[in-house]
Parts: sequence; structure tokens; C-alpha cells
Amino acid sequence: MNPVAFQLFGISVHWYGIILSFAVIVGLVLAIFEAKRVNFNPEDVVDLVIWALPISILGARFYYVFFNWGFYQRTPGEILAIWHGGLAIHGAVISALITTWVFVKYRQLNFWKTVDIFAPGLILGQAIGRWGNFINQEAYGYETDLPWAMYIDGAYRHPTFLYESLWNFSVFLFLLWLRKKPKLVSGDIFLAYSGLYSLGRFFIEGLRTDSLMLGNIRVAQLVSAVAIFLSVILIYSNHRKQRENEEFTDNLG
Repeated sequence: MNPVAFQLFGISVHWYGIILSFAVIVGLVLAIFEAKRVNFNPEDVVDLVIWALPISILGARFYYVFFNWGFYQRTPGEILAIWHGGLAIHGAVISALITTWVFVKYRQLNFWKTVDIFAPGLILGQAIGRWGNFINQEAYGYETDLPWAMYIDGAYRHPTFLYESLWNFSVFLFLLWLRKKPKLVSGDIFLAYSGLYSLGRFFIEGLRTDSLMLGNIRVAQLVSAVAIFLSVILIYSNHRKQRENEEFTDNLG
């Protein structure tokens, strides 16, 4: 497919941008519905997105540029050319979490409850956004003769963008199921998102040909491994604190 969808007043509108915009809208709508379900002010959701979205885009881009500095040092004019691809989801999520932390402190909101609200929409948005990689012919894997291989860049390859999209959608369905379970602790939904997304990303990243590298280490695998570890530790810690609080309350009674 032509990566340019159409021209508007002489400006090229790229499919990549259209797909990412659609992913953001879907994620925002889901977050608003989730906020209403748990009696969270939807205006706080919208206000947070207004701040977090541009910061996340910049974070995603500069994260990608940082780990590809050898290329961008020679072509500085490409640093801001996000329509050519090159937005790292880990950079976006890290930037969004920092922004959220500052926002909830300012608004005096609960951090874990806030990120729980966004988690299902975030992972669904990621599932949609991966199709922008397909349009740009990026984020694909090594050559393979498997029956579901896709013809990309002159060869039949692992469609790793598709693997991740399907995995992310599966995680989204799991989160919809999980959020209705009893005895949840604030943070469970987001930490389940973090751990499960990272688990899939760790294995899928091993098939990709365009990984960001830190020496001989794939950066996404390293970050994913850390995220899995932290997610498990924090889930355990949050539930232990909840049990201790319940025991303390029972003892007072």
C-alpha cells in the first residue's frame, strides 16, 4: 500500500498517522467509559490525555532516535519525521507514566486507580497501532517458509506486527474479564497489562529484524524482562499490603 492516504492542501496525510490517531481515539473512549464505570471523573481522564499524548509522542520518538543515534546523527532532518515511522511504544509508555504521576499528584488522585482505567484502552490502541507498521513495511521478522508468512521487503517473513497485534488484542480481552473479578487491588489491571504485554513482546521481539540494540542486547527484550519482574513484584506487594490492612481492620473490630 502507498503509505500516503491522500493529499490535503498539498500536505501528505499518511496512513501511519491516521491509524495512530484512530488508536488514540478508541483508547480514550474506552478510558472514559471505564472511568464512568468506577465512578472516576471523566474530565480528569480527558485532561490527562491532553497532557500525556504529546509528551508520549515525543518520548516515543526520542527513545527511538536515542537507540538509533548513529543513523540520525548523519541525517538530523529525519529526527522529527515521525510519518516515516519510528515510534517506540516503551518510550511512549514510560513518558506517559511519568506524566501521569505528576498529574495525579497535582490533582490529588490515586495513581493505581488512574492507570487501571487506562490499561484496557491502551493495549487495544497498541493492537490497532501495529497496523501502521504494516503500512510502513516495518517491524517485520526474519524470513520464514511458514504458511502465514507475509511478503515484505522482497521476501516472505514473520509478520511480527501481526503477532503483536493479535497478542495485544488477547490481552485486552483478558483485562475486560479481569476487571470484573472480585478482590481486585488497585493496580492489578495495569500491572496485568504491563506483565502480559511484556511477556508477548519479549518473545516476538526475538523474531524481528529491526530491534533497537544496546550492544548485543535487544532493548525491547531487556525492558520487557524488567517490566515482567516489576509487575509480579508490585502485584504481590500490593496484595500483601491489602491483606495487612484487612487484618489490622479486623483486629480493631
